Amino acid sequence: MLKYLLLLVGFVLLIKGADVFVEGSASVAKLLKVPSLIIGLTIVSMGTSAPEAAVSITASVDNSSAIAVSNVVGSNVFNILVVVGACALIKPVLVDNALIKRDIPICIAVTLATLLLGLDCTLGRINGIILLAMFVGFMALMIITGIRSKESNQEEDYKVMPAWKSVLFIIVGIATVIFGGDLVVDNACLIAESFGISETIIGLTIISIGTSLPELVTSIVATKRGQTDIALGNAIGSCIFNMIFILGMASSIHPISFGFDTIIDISVALAVAVLAFLFTFKSKSISRFEGILFLLGYAGYMVYINLR
Repeated sequence: MLKYLLLLVGFVLLIKGADVFVEGSASVAKLLKVPSLIIGLTIVSMGTSAPEAAVSITASVDNSSAIAVSNVVGSNVFNILVVVGACALIKPVLVDNALIKRDIPICIAVTLATLLLGLDCTLGRINGIILLAMFVGFMALMIITGIRSKESNQEEDYKVMPAWKSVLFIIVGIATVIFGGDLVVDNACLIAESFGISETIIGLTIISIGTSLPELVTSIVATKRGQTDIALGNAIGSCIFNMIFILGMASSIHPISFGFDTIIDISVALAVAVLAFLFTFKSKSISRFEGILFLLGYAGYMVYINLR
């Protein structure tokens, strides 16, 4: 019973730690006169992926490669099929042109690149460096596009705290995320052992769903407020960060090895990204019916990974 409680505590620490880190980092950036637009595109975007990053990097260091990869892949499948599917069920999701022409194709490209790099069932340090280079390129593209965009005037105002408090928030946030990541990985492994199931399945289900809860909540709230374009943008952006930043960091620190089943899972992540593109290309929206198909697809995937 204790390991389940500690797993839950770990998830809470991951989510709250990420929030505190973002708040402190955004405050420091504002003190340094960094535009709010750039803060949103970099610090806040990376902060929302902090739970997945903490879990996968911790798992990589602890030589739990299966969790390191399956957490990212499972989160990506969950983001598109469940996050977007649930939002479409509430209200049809309208899709911005930039998502169709740029972000979804980028998501497909980085997932395909990861699949090709991992065809030998390993992601070594060189592979990690390649993924991180793609991440740097993606961030540069986002910043340049954001600065040029007419929407740059619609900036979110981030709270400014005293310098000492901002730094304290950053330190506490990072420490909380790291500690939460340790709790999640350690207790997820214990749960896997107690049930005699693989770390891969734990990573694809419990861990990936738990670390993706912030994206789910954010997208549902945005949808209820009528900001349906944010729902898909949040999910796709998270998928891109997960694939190139988190796997890039994890494999650069420690080479990751995995089984052929993971190749299939990455292929599933690629397929759902392509599906999102096909659904949005003509209609520029995702209907309630398509949202139901997404959710049914995820249910089918859960059945598949538990039966294999």
